Amino acid sequence: MTPFIAEIVGTFLLMLLGCGVNANVSLQKTYGSGSGWIVITTGWAFAVYTGVVVAGPYSGAHINPAVTIGLAVAGEFPVNDIAPYIIAQFIGAMLGAFFVWLMNKDHFDATLDGDTKRAVFCNAPAIPNTGLNLLTEILGTFVLVFAVLYFTDATISSDNTIIGLGSLGALPVALIVWGIGLSLGGTTGYAINPARDLGPRIVHALVPIKEKGSNGWGYSWIPVVGPILGGVLAAGMAMLLG
Repeated sequence: MTPFIAEIVGTFLLMLLGCGVNANVSLQKTYGSGSGWIVITTGWAFAVYTGVVVAGPYSGAHINPAVTIGLAVAGEFPVNDIAPYIIAQFIGAMLGAFFVWLMNKDHFDATLDGDTKRAVFCNAPAIPNTGLNLLTEILGTFVLVFAVLYFTDATISSDNTIIGLGSLGALPVALIVWGIGLSLGGTTGYAINPARDLGPRIVHALVPIKEKGSNGWGYSWIPVVGPILGGVLAAGMAMLLG
């Protein structure tokens, strides 16, 4: 499997299971309907675990543009590979979200509230506050990327290019994402990943959903800009501290 394909597959699995747990908890007439925040955060943690296990040996399992950019800023990932990785991550994210919509189509039809339907795909703030919502995404992603930079070893691919994260165990990443969700996720839904939010948001806009309501474009820049800033800040702090 090439790194490009691995990032597609890893991010696809992340979103299939991540948006899948959102659907299971949020939509009407599923067996998990109304099961709550702990189920959502746990589901996302295992989604990350699955994506990293599958993609890790081939691409380093970034499965997140903020991680890719953060590693590049820290000098642990080739700058020329940033764009292909991010493209792959968005492809995987959109495919995962599409199949979550397809398999839950009857439950989308059974759910009346448009905001609830959109929440399967992407985030919205519990209390809208641009500055604080942005800060939340910055801090959450800072924790993720900062931790990754301290417990990963770089992997050398067959052409001697540093990939990064290849020898990283999947469980530590999953536990960090779980902790971020439990501790910091309650105000914005903790995107901490531009592809995780924007890719599915685009799918929400494109697929036919009965009475789906707004796509939330006014908020959509925050889960993109915030994680990127958080990843860059984490890289800068790691380089400063050595």
